Amino acid sequence: MAEPVPPASNAPPAAPAAATATPPPPPKAPRPQNQALRMLGLPNLPNKLPSRNWIIFWTVSASITAAIIYDRREKRRNIAKWRHAVEHLAAEPITDKLGLEQPRKLTIYLSAPPGDGLRVAQDHYTEYVKPVLAASGLDWEFVQGRREGDVRAVVAERLRKVRRGWENKDEQDPNREPTKDELIEIYRQQRGIKDYEGVRGDVVIGRHTWKEYLRGLHEGWLGPLVAPAEPAPLPPTPAPAAAEGSASTEDKPAEEKKEEEAPKPKRPPQPKPYNTTSDYPSETLHPLTPQELTPAVPIREPHILGFLNTPTRMVRFFNRRSLADDIGREVAAVCLATHREFQQQTNPDAPSTDSVQYEQAKELEWEEQDWPKKVWKEDEADADKEVTEKIHTKPVVMDPRLAHRMRRFALTPEDEDRVGKIKVPEEEVEGWIKGSLRKACRWGYDKAFNKKKLVPLEDKDVE
Repeated sequence: MAEPVPPASNAPPAAPAAATATPPPPPKAPRPQNQALRMLGLPNLPNKLPSRNWIIFWTVSASITAAIIYDRREKRRNIAKWRHAVEHLAAEPITDKLGLEQPRKLTIYLSAPPGDGLRVAQDHYTEYVKPVLAASGLDWEFVQGRREGDVRAVVAERLRKVRRGWENKDEQDPNREPTKDELIEIYRQQRGIKDYEGVRGDVVIGRHTWKEYLRGLHEGWLGPLVAPAEPAPLPPTPAPAAAEGSASTEDKPAEEKKEEEAPKPKRPPQPKPYNTTSDYPSETLHPLTPQELTPAVPIREPHILGFLNTPTRMVRFFNRRSLADDIGREVAAVCLATHREFQQQTNPDAPSTDSVQYEQAKELEWEEQDWPKKVWKEDEADADKEVTEKIHTKPVVMDPRLAHRMRRFALTPEDEDRVGKIKVPEEEVEGWIKGSLRKACRWGYDKAFNKKKLVPLEDKDVE
């Protein structure tokens, strides 16, 4: 019997696997590139914004950069404004045509701020004070102090020298060699060179230097001309006789070696003060003391240390333009030689000793809040042995006789109006990038539109 034949299926035959896969879509045509970017070799810019983190990063970075650039430009603008305010002084002719009169000379007092070195004060002077002084064409000299009390000693000794000249006590010792300053003074007297008879001026940088300056004024004008006698040292206690006989021969070579190996002092010792603040009322003022002392002005020097004070330092860093404007105003007043009296206030509720508050004692008083805490600690173990008197941490004591004679440099309203009208060109304050672009644009404009006309040469010019 034959096997049954299965019925034929109506379904089409299965196609091979390769024939059933759909072909991949054709690649997208590349976006046409910007012709300017293509010529510069740069790729196309993306069509989407950067991520949130990148936006925050670029925003903060751009804001800080813009704040720094703006502050630096405005600081240069303020300094340039005060330079223009005094630059006419450099063009004034000398009154003495023979050159036998010395020009006006200022004295710059600066010292190391508490807790730091002298380099900080020097950089502050170079950045804010020197540009205005250099534009005025005036001469100046420095009095620098590395230790507390150096400025006080120099100011007091200069005033004592003036008083010795009044009392004819400045005669030279024939056995002593004259100093460099004395030789210069002798040379000027022999040549008939006169001293400057106008207003000189003292520029004192920082509250700490201002305190030493005031202390030196009182010591020089009120103190004695001769250093007070020091108390005799106490006699040493004698050693036992038995120990002296046995140890004298053994310790003698060791003591001699210690004396030979003892290091020499790096700088000369600081002179001790000739008086104290409590001696002011009992001391007499010389009758030849001028009714108006040399005008002076204290200059701001904000200086703060410490990691926790970083926010304060950042605020001051981004606002240096205001500091440059304030310092420029004070230095311009010194150059223009305009001064006024120091003011004083009377407080009836205060004790009789503190009823009068002098402006000299309140100048730059806010700077003391920035001084390190270790400055206020009077620890004898950690104190500097070379400092003969602590001045920075003590209050300012003023004598009424000198307080009324002191003068302070200040601008007049007329000078303020004149300086307010000064416009500083943008080219003086712009940076290197902007200045380079400006020069390139001007060069291209001159090459394109300002062509020089060429004139043919004649035969006689060739010959």
